[in-house]
Amino acid sequence: MFYRRKVILGLLELLGGEVEKLRFQKLLFLYAMKKQNPEYDFVPYKFGCYSYSAKADMNTMVRKGLLSETENKYGKSDAASYFQKLKASDRQLLEEVVSDYGTMSSKALIKHTYLNFPFYAIRSTIAKDVLPGQLYERVEKATPKMEETTLFTIGYEGISLEMYLQKLVRNNVKLLVDVRKNPLSMKFGFSKTLLKRFCNSLGIEYLHIPEVGINSDKRQELVTQADYDRLFADYRKTTLSETGTHQKQILDLLKEHERIALTCFEAEPCQCHRSHLAVSISNLPEFQYALIHL
Repeated sequence: MFYRRKVILGLLELLGGEVEKLRFQKLLFLYAMKKQNPEYDFVPYKFGCYSYSAKADMNTMVRKGLLSETENKYGKSDAASYFQKLKASDRQLLEEVVSDYGTMSSKALIKHTYLNFPFYAIRSTIAKDVLPGQLYERVEKATPKMEETTLFTIGYEGISLEMYLQKLVRNNVKLLVDVRKNPLSMKFGFSKTLLKRFCNSLGIEYLHIPEVGINSDKRQELVTQADYDRLFADYRKTTLSETGTHQKQILDLLKEHERIALTCFEAEPCQCHRSHLAVSISNLPEFQYALIHL
């Protein structure tokens, strides 16, 4: 079993084996905020901090019979003690969270997380009710407000879905343009259908333009930077010279949405075609904007 799932089961165990869904996300979040490299990252969602990855793991454990689920609660069905299988440092953090917050109501937990971690409340539909008057100013101050028209590029290699989405939200990206030829991924959340759904849930539009991608068969046996450089030289000579219409489409989208991001897999822009695509777009006569690689 993945260690991160043992953390979920261990937390449930400390909570007596049953917990309301909303409270559980908040408690898992508070644990994550105590840890340098947490098992789960979070995004600012409609009720505050939320982890799509944790929800996916819990769905899997429900299917496997480790958890039970009702409309509002999760229950631990497995009799094994997963808490004892965790690292001592993680057991201590979980115990601290349960000791400090375990008896709080959902309403109290929401208010606590909004007050102390206001960024995660910026997409909340209830933030103004939870934090009335001047208290809501914390959320307003945490809300990204950059409006300068900017073309971003971003890769998802080496980061979680939630940290990837956080980058988009923190930079006030309005539209994500997927420039992969085949928008499929073994990594949770990054295949086209799910990525579009998660982006939309955070107020970010999604569009796939496969014509500016690179065929997967051309991406085999890329070991050195020289291998990448040869691939991208061919990409500039062929695909970029043949897709002027689509590059102009992306420029028009930039003018319309003001802050858009081109996305593909690689973490390093120098090893991804998106950087060459972005440079090609920036060389169009009408381009007068910033280009930033996230």
